Amino acid sequence: MSKVKLDIKNVSIFYGKNQAVKDVSFPVYESKVIAIIGPSGCGKTTLLRALNRMHDLYPDINYKGEAILYPDSINLLDKKLDPINVRMRIGMVFQKPNPFPKSIFENVAYGLRIRGTNNRTELKDRVEEALKAAWLWEEVKDRLNDNAYSLSGGQQQRLCIARAIAVEPEVLLFDEPTSALDPISTAKIEELIVDLKQRTTVLIVTHNMQQAARISDYTAFMYLGELVEFGPTEKIFTKPDQKLTEDYITGRFG
Repeated sequence: MSKVKLDIKNVSIFYGKNQAVKDVSFPVYESKVIAIIGPSGCGKTTLLRALNRMHDLYPDINYKGEAILYPDSINLLDKKLDPINVRMRIGMVFQKPNPFPKSIFENVAYGLRIRGTNNRTELKDRVEEALKAAWLWEEVKDRLNDNAYSLSGGQQQRLCIARAIAVEPEVLLFDEPTSALDPISTAKIEELIVDLKQRTTVLIVTHNMQQAARISDYTAFMYLGELVEFGPTEKIFTKPDQKLTEDYITGRFG
């Protein structure tokens, strides 16, 4: 059995009095891709963003439950934990590419500099390694000083992935990472996500069920803020335990 990297235990999330996530629990296994699927508004992105404390910017958000990160058993939702430290360990790639208005090189070097890496040779090596891991190096190696905005949408998203993996996160969160991309760029990102399992643990929110079936090892199906079912992706898509899951997977939903 795979080792658990992150254990989501009885997590509830409230926006003021409105409960967006209701008592959700499932394991995130090390070096696997876990997909969270479900209709719009089911709480999947809210849950994902809680795991690297993106909601801390909003005053009326409250968490209950725990998200235990191993091996040191820290609760990512603990208010006493500095969100910056959480984000150093839990990377995130968003729906739309969001490169910084800097050069391609400086986009990837940014997190490394914040962490205190200022040796030029080390920075150069780490940036190159991250760009190679994001399958972007061959396309940009002769234009590292160009502005990141000169890249195509798919390249910008791979640059954001390179920026996230440069600091070697223990878990990498993806929030609908291909929804703004064309099919060719989408296929590249999907292959890349499967490849990233060798370096880190991946948790991805996707509306695209075919994408979840193609790239994930485990799938969590959420509906109306609740976890309906969690299990190996093949089982969820071929022999789910819950009728609601089957209805959603087969398109007989609503």
